[in-house]
Amino acid sequence: MNLFYQPDLLNGTYHLNEDESHHAVKVFRLTEGDPIEITDGKGTLLTCRITKADARKCVFEITDKFIQSSKPYFIHIAIAPTKNIDRTEWFVEKAVEIGIDQISFLLCQKSERKTINLERLQKHAISAMKQSHQLILPILSPIENFFPFIKQTVADQKFIAYVDHENLHYLKDNIMKEKRYLMLIGPEGDFSKDELNHALENKFQKISLGPNRLRTETAGLAACHILNLLNQ
Repeated sequence: MNLFYQPDLLNGTYHLNEDESHHAVKVFRLTEGDPIEITDGKGTLLTCRITKADARKCVFEITDKFIQSSKPYFIHIAIAPTKNIDRTEWFVEKAVEIGIDQISFLLCQKSERKTINLERLQKHAISAMKQSHQLILPILSPIENFFPFIKQTVADQKFIAYVDHENLHYLKDNIMKEKRYLMLIGPEGDFSKDELNHALENKFQKISLGPNRLRTETAGLAACHILNLLNQ
């Protein structure tokens, strides 16, 4: 059964927005009486029945309700957007599919891209959430300068991925299970020495994701997968 998104469920909004209504009625050809599943992106899943199959405002009634319990760990990846924004969009999609709780975007000293379209990235995240049948939409935070960001963030374990062939501290060997994690992923030119030193001063641990040099979006996805896998 296809999953639809309605963030205002708990406020008593029992119809889909225009985009979701169009997909339900025009794309999937759903009609009055058909069952659908809807999430608010906050952990609630409703089994519903369409009562009015309108392509602009598809109305439904609730037949069953499920609330997902929160997981015991939290994955937050802060990443520098790539020059080619398609690669950042790809990272957002795949990280949501694998499982991520928050994505922040960093403006670093070597960043080639200094702006992002957060609304567009949010649409990619919603699409990935629905495609992978997840009930919680990750937080996407606006782009922020590296230095103030690392001073104000809170996590049980804080890591900075840095290309250093002498660094044999692999992420997979340094994770404590069921914690709040924050992983920093730098731009194509990596973090500057100043950024690295500043992160270390703020109790970030320099780690490696493996022996190969990874692209920014690949590094972000690898970190997301490792953190999920070692918490299973």
